[in-house]
Amino acid sequence: MKRKAAYLGPKGTFTQEAAQYLLPASQYEFIPFKTIPDCINAVDNKSVDLGVVPVENTIEGSVNLTLDWLVHQVDIPITGELVYPISQHLLVHQSQRDLPLKAFEKILSHPQAVAQCQLFLRENLPQAEIEYANSTAEAAQVISEHPTKPWIAIGNKLAKDIYELSLRAESIEDNGNNFTRFIVIGQELKNGSRDVPYKTSVLVTLPEDFPGALHQVLAVFAWRKINLTRIESRPTKKGLGSYHFFIDIAMDAENVLMQGALAEIEALGCGIRLLGSYPCFAYTQKANSVTR
Repeated sequence: MKRKAAYLGPKGTFTQEAAQYLLPASQYEFIPFKTIPDCINAVDNKSVDLGVVPVENTIEGSVNLTLDWLVHQVDIPITGELVYPISQHLLVHQSQRDLPLKAFEKILSHPQAVAQCQLFLRENLPQAEIEYANSTAEAAQVISEHPTKPWIAIGNKLAKDIYELSLRAESIEDNGNNFTRFIVIGQELKNGSRDVPYKTSVLVTLPEDFPGALHQVLAVFAWRKINLTRIESRPTKKGLGSYHFFIDIAMDAENVLMQGALAEIEALGCGIRLLGSYPCFAYTQKANSVTR
């Protein structure tokens, strides 16, 4: 029986693309959900086995909704990661394919996609109103359902094919170095491998009466020569000035150095929560496959 894998839908999102590249179709059934919280909650209530959600983009930074929901609403482990290239395109209904760009009245897309294409939109569609959607695929779906409207969507080629739209402009993102980091949450991957790099993600909460606590935490990793790939603060939602820190560490949690580091952080009086220790995959465009 196939496992059920949730992803941010509807059909045609970058998250669907990433999920299908990472998870073999022979082993997984892919189920779209309307929002990131819906996707995460489906894993939490066990209506699916695992989920794939975006967590970080090279241009726009972290997807805070993903981070906050994982911390404040559920307790689900991160079990995998895929770094996937993102290319944004302008999509229009077939009936609007010959309309000049200056004549379009509305742009629909996800906030992150719009932010990634600001320069292009300012130059080519300055007159168009921007309306945000829950996903790039939802924007494409709306365009397909309104053939007489001078509306345009930002999305991917998968959405173009699914919703039978026309491609007006390719690769309109402002920065060609555009990648999104997707994480898998829930059950462990069937295709997990110890032959790829492992990463550990932790959430550290500092004691309020300990000056220099963050410096002490970072020193724990520094003297052990453990590489940190990301550190980011987010509000604890307990009051102004109260923060916890997401830390990504380029080491498996089973490593003895890592175990010692986490124990020392606890000894400092800091709260620490292991969010996951997991394999990290990268998409190889030439091979059109995932490197494992």
